[in-house]
This record gives sequence, structure tokens and C-alpha cells, in this order.
Amino acid sequence: MEKGELARELRLLKENGIGGVEINPIKFPAKTNDLGKPSLEWLSPEWIELLQFTFSEAKSLGMTCDLIVGSGWPFGAEWLQGEERSQVVVIGTKKLQGPLDYEVSMFELFKEADPAISSPFAGRQMEMLSIKLVPVNINTIEDVKDLPDQIKNEFVKCKIPEGKYILYALVKISGFMAVIQGAPGATGPVLNHYNESAVKKYLARMSETIQEKLGPLSIHIRSLFSDSLELEGANWSHDMQSEFEKRRGYDLTPWLPFILFKTGIMGNSILSDYGAAYSPAFNEMIERIRYDFELTKTELIKERFLDSFISWCKENKVQSRMQAYGRGYFPLDASLDADIPECETWIRPGLGNDMSETDYRLGRAYTMVNKFVSSAAHLKGKKHISCEELTNIHMVFNESLELMKIAGDQSIISGVTHPIFHGFNYSPPEALFPGWVIYGTFLNERNPWWPYFKLFTSYKARLSAILQQATMFADIAILPATVDMWSIYGVQNEPFPAIMHPEWQTFTWESIHQNGNACDYVSEKIIRDATIQSGHLVYGPRKYHTLFLTRVESMEPATSKKLFEFIESGGRIFFIERFPGKAPGWLNHQERDKEVQDWVTRMKSFPDRSILLEKPGKDFTSWYKNIQEKYNITPYVKMDPTNHFITQVRYQANETEMLLFINSDIHHSYKITITPEAAINSGKQAWIWDAESGERYLLDHPGSKITLDMGPADLKLIVFDKERKGIPYHPVKIDTDLIELNNPWSLTGQHIDGTMIKTEMKNLTDLKEISTWINFCGNMIYHSNFEISDVNKLEWLNLGKVFGVSEIFINGKNAGSKWYGRRIYSIKNFIQNGNNDIEIKIVTTMGNYLKSLKDNPIAQFWTNEGRTIQPVQSLGLLGPVTIY
Repeated sequence: MEKGELARELRLLKENGIGGVEINPIKFPAKTNDLGKPSLEWLSPEWIELLQFTFSEAKSLGMTCDLIVGSGWPFGAEWLQGEERSQVVVIGTKKLQGPLDYEVSMFELFKEADPAISSPFAGRQMEMLSIKLVPVNINTIEDVKDLPDQIKNEFVKCKIPEGKYILYALVKISGFMAVIQGAPGATGPVLNHYNESAVKKYLARMSETIQEKLGPLSIHIRSLFSDSLELEGANWSHDMQSEFEKRRGYDLTPWLPFILFKTGIMGNSILSDYGAAYSPAFNEMIERIRYDFELTKTELIKERFLDSFISWCKENKVQSRMQAYGRGYFPLDASLDADIPECETWIRPGLGNDMSETDYRLGRAYTMVNKFVSSAAHLKGKKHISCEELTNIHMVFNESLELMKIAGDQSIISGVTHPIFHGFNYSPPEALFPGWVIYGTFLNERNPWWPYFKLFTSYKARLSAILQQATMFADIAILPATVDMWSIYGVQNEPFPAIMHPEWQTFTWESIHQNGNACDYVSEKIIRDATIQSGHLVYGPRKYHTLFLTRVESMEPATSKKLFEFIESGGRIFFIERFPGKAPGWLNHQERDKEVQDWVTRMKSFPDRSILLEKPGKDFTSWYKNIQEKYNITPYVKMDPTNHFITQVRYQANETEMLLFINSDIHHSYKITITPEAAINSGKQAWIWDAESGERYLLDHPGSKITLDMGPADLKLIVFDKERKGIPYHPVKIDTDLIELNNPWSLTGQHIDGTMIKTEMKNLTDLKEISTWINFCGNMIYHSNFEISDVNKLEWLNLGKVFGVSEIFINGKNAGSKWYGRRIYSIKNFIQNGNNDIEIKIVTTMGNYLKSLKDNPIAQFWTNEGRTIQPVQSLGLLGPVTIY
């Protein structure tokens, strides 16, 4: 890094609508020429000098700075020692057929247990905790034979009786994980987040080292930021067993090999057939003990890491910004205390093309954590809900502004009000093309659409400025089956869990919003801490009249008692697929199970408020609509027809009401009629607020019905307030009486490598089908002309289907640019009777070109290698181009 380049990049961002930066030191990207510039060591005097320079430059520009903790993820450092390093206890198994005199080396057992994580630390140390021989079918713990005398041996030797057996090796690995993409000074082993003294030491070392040179951090930064805890399965500290016994009331040791799953990439559980089969009774016991273990880990993560981080931020008088998820957090409760809770939204294949009802990821940019994080913020009355937005590893160089808009609009629907774009890679102009690229959407001045980027940032800034002053409405709550998932499968790696339980969890909240209602997630703790007021569950500023429980089988007795009180007072609960029937955990479980069952029996005495539903079918939107109609759940806005691409959210600010609708379909338009309830509409004027232009227009709504024509990738913000004067809304006219411009086109390509390409086209076509254009990247200029006999009859020009940003010039005059959705332009002020000259500029993405650069390792890594093999993308103007 160099001062001049830092200053240039900050100004470049400021000029293009960015209000602040997250300073995120990271490892120099592999396969990249560093131009002989040395990397700096994190927290070194040289690094801190450049940090101070960045703070000063940002302040001079009026830009906010946040600072990430450490470097890479999860954070760690070369100087961590012993118990300060992350630890994991794992199992290795060997299937054996007796009778057999069996011998195996300790090395082979260690190798068998070594987890298949993505970032192993080379200096990890292994210790054998136990070796057990068990039959292939376990009925009771008495079936297990412990072999303690074998632990200290170089070879394990044992006699295997007749039959099928499995040898279990329980192994502790210290310093098992290395920091992913850590910069010098913050690479090496990952910190042990279960070790409170190590956590506090690490955090203090960072703040004290910086503040010794720069003074209080509070004068330089808004917040300190903790990225998601992708701990790859870390589950241990020196006192884990004693803490477990203190909190849960029994000894974990005999059960530990059987509650663990083998550990795979990112710490996800491997559920294949490598261990013994459990009898139903033994399996139930193991699931209860597994939950107790997961609960203990999560409590320790909260107390020792999360609380320490938030306290550290308070001590330094800065805000805490936190992605309080990963592996080992409470999904919702962990986000309650951070000043700026954060989630994440990704650019992924399929976005804009499908909204799958079998894979919760397909068609969705928001991740499964978004709704948990935003719900936690709502429960605490927070309005700044942050999002690592536009994160991208699958479509790098093929992200368009249109795809970015769909992703950002979906963020809003999930509850986000504060986008933080991921990302802008520090890269000097002299860096070899395409530059120093480490991660994220390619936000860079070398991207052909960069001159239009401010259109996107202005749009996002207007929406954020509005939503951060308002409160998202929700009067329905969802309790997910977190306890059951932890019991059966263990905690998952969020926001990309290997398993969703139930698999349709995400679709439930979506279907509520697709039908004119709105919801939050809640947790058992939230329910227990809530008050009951006249049929409402009340927590902080939130009031819920209805709860949905998504295949919840287990809950604490105190939770079931509170739910009974809710029903008794007039509230209503929908139990999807089953009623709860047991308590979680092992100790005293039989009497605790009975407590839950007794409370549920009392709930059932109110059959009109305690309702069992079948699980959703294939059409989740219609599933909820049927429930809505059958059980008189009144939507605050009726939507007709409903559509899984069209969804909405409601915000309130004093006497102002806002309804925001999005269309996540990148290709198709949908016309819907909405009818807001009287509380929204009565005595108020409806407006369309255009976040793209900043203008607002009076909306005519006779009989309270409003028709919305939702174009591809469209967003409509409707505001109801007492203001009566303004410009009437005249939407773009969509007509079928079209005149197609079918004259030949000349096409000139201005490639970003400086070359030019020209062709004549009789018919518009997808340029990926033409060999001379398939790898094009840059600006395409389509040129033609058309005759008009009566300009008074024509007003609009529609480009039809376009891949890229479009800008048009008619008779030499700029008629505007469009970067998403319908490419319809008002042309009445530009056309003339007789001959008219038309020039259409299309700005492409970069992916096809980078796929063709076979000698460019960065280009090939992101477009042609491994999981990032990207298909060839459509290019150019497909039309038909029409006027009407």
C-alpha cells in the first residue's frame, strides 16, 4: 500500500456515491504480480502510519471509516500460543470384522480423525483422548468397551470378537485451523474463541497498538467490525468438560464420541455411514446430549467472545458492528446486542431467473441469516441493519448493475437498511489487468459499467436514507426448530448450513410477505422474556398477534407455559406439521417432557387458537394465501394476483406509511392490484417515490385500489402521508400497437483493450452466438435510422431485451440511460418528422472476455476454474426495438 494510491481510491469512491469504507486488511491475492511492492505487516508502525493517513483522508472527504478486527477470517495471529489457539475434538472410525487380532498405528488413527476442513494449520498438534470398541449396533452405553491402556502406545492392539465392530478414536487437535486469507502479522493459527482471556488479550493488543500511535480510536472510526465466525467446527477449550458438567449437571465424557459427527469443509457435519447404528432409545439419548453440548458451546461463545467483543467496543467508545453468526451462535439472540447487527447478501447463479421451492439459495441473494439478524434488530428497536452486500465468488466479472439491483432489493425485503458493498479491491492503475482481485463483486474503475455506477449508489442511498428513519412493521412471529436441528444434526455453518431443518424454513417467511403480511423470527428466549398483553406477545417495541412454529418438536417447559398464556389471552399459534412434545436436553428430561406435554394439552383446549397445519406443499405462496383466507389473517395490503417473484415490506415513520414492492424476475413483468388496509390509506394521499430519480408523484387510487405494473427488476415505493400537492404520476405507457425499427444496424465495438470491431447486422441477435463478438468487453454502438411522418403520434422507444447498460442518442441528443428492467425511453423531445438518426450504446460485463484470456491466471481463476466455471453470457441488444 502507498499513500498516494489510498488517497486516489478514496476520492474515486467518494465521487461515485460511496459514503464510507470498511478497512479490511487481507492477504495479497495469489497468482498476481505485486509489482515488487512489499506487503505490510498488520499492526506494524508502517501499517499504522498508512491507517492514520487513510483516516485523515476519509475525514477530509466526509467519509465514514469502520475497521475490521484482525485480518482474514476467523481472526488469529502468528503469536498465539497453546490454549490461545483454536481447538477441536473430532472422531476417527475404523470398521472391523471379527474375530480378529487387530493392530493399527496411532498415526493412522490421527490421519483418520483429521478433519477435512478448508484451512488446516500446519502446526496443529494431536492428542488421543480415548479409544473405544463398539458393536456396529449400539443399544446402551454398556455395549461400549473402553481401551484406556492403548492411548499412550504407538500402535493400538486389540482382539476383535466375532461380529462387526467399530473402533472409535476421540482426538483433540490444538491449533487445528489457520486464518483464511490472513495478512502478515495476522495469519497463522486462529484464535480460540472459547478462551475469554485469549479473546480479550487479542482485542486489547489490536486497540492498544493502534491507539499508542494514533490516540483514541473513537476520533477516527465509527465501529469495529467482526466478520462471521467460520470456525470450521471448533468446539473445545481446556475447561469445556467442567463447564459442561457445571451447566448441564452430568459428565459429558462417556458420550462425546457418539454425539460428534465427522467434520468436513467449513466445519459442516458429514452424515455418511462411518459410525455405529443407534437403537431408537440410545439415539434419543444421544440427540438430547448433543443438544446439551451445542448449548454449552453456544453459551461459552456468547459469554467469552461475543460479550467480550461488545464490551471492548464500548470501552473504546466506538460502535460494535458484527456478523453474529457462523458456527456456535444463537441464530437470533446473538444479534440482539451489537450496535450495528449485520447479515450478508450474495450475487449467485440463478438470481433473477428462478425462485426455487426446493433449494432455498436458488434465486435468492439474501442468505438464511438475514431474517434472523433483521428480526433481532427490530426486537431491539434498531434501525441501522447492516449487510455485507453483493458478496460474490461465483459470478465475478459477470455481475451487472441490474443483478446488483435485484440483490440489493432483496436485501431490503429481508429487513436490511444499510448496505456495505463487497467489495472494492485496493489495486493501483499500473497493476496488470484486471488488477489485484481478492474477493467480491468487481467494483473497479476498469469495469466498463463503472461510469454508470453512481446511478446504482444514488438509488441505494435514497432508499437507505428513508428506511433508516422508519420502522419495519411486523405483527406475526415465526419460531424456527433450532433446538431440534441442533439435537439431530448439530449446529450448522451459517449462513450456508449444510442442512436446513425443516428444509422449507426460509419459504415460510417469504410466503407471508408475498401475501401482504409481515413477520419476524423469534427465539425461545424472546418468548420467555416477552409479556402478554390482550392476545399479543410483546417484546420491546414489537407486538405479535400470531405465531407460526415450523416443525418445532422440542422446547423448554417455560416456553410452552408462556405460549399457553399467549393463547389463553387471545393470541393464536399455528403449529406446522406437529405439536411440541418434549423438552430439550438430557437431565430430568422425562419430567420436563411431561411439563411440555401438559402445557400443549392445555393449549389444545382452545382449538380456534391452537391450530395444526400440514407442512407446505410445492406452492408456498398459495399455501399461505389459503391459510390467510381460511383463518382470517387480515393482510395489511391485499395483493392480486400473488406471485413468488413479487414481495413486499411495510415501514412506518410517525404518521407516514410506506409499502415497498419488488419484482425479482430479471426477464418478466407482472401487473398486480394492491388494496392497502384503512389504517394505511385512510385520510392520506398515496405517492410514488422514485428512488432512481429522487422525484415523488401523486398516485391516483380510486376506491383504495392501486394497480402496479412491476417491470423486470423493478421496485415501487408507495408512501402515504398528509401532503396533497404534487405532480401526478404518469407511468411509462406499455402499448401493443408497436412500430418495429427493422432497418439494418451498423455495430461498432470499442473494446476495453483499445481495439475496434465493426459489423453490419440485418437482424439483432445475441452476440454470444457470433464468434467475432463472443469475447467482447466494452462499449457497443448500434447505429440506424428510422422515418417518422407524424411526431405527435409517437412518444416512446422500447429497446426490448438488453444485456448490459443502455444509453441512447437520437439525432445527436442524449435521451438518457437505463441500467435495469425495461429499456423504455421518452423520445418526444428528440424525434422529428422525416429521417431520424438513432445510436444505442450498450455497455457489457467482463466475464466472456476474461474467460478468453488463457494466459491470465486471475481471469482464469474466477471464470474457468473449480467452482467458478462460468458459462458464456449473453451480450448486446436483442430487441426488438420499437416505437409507439
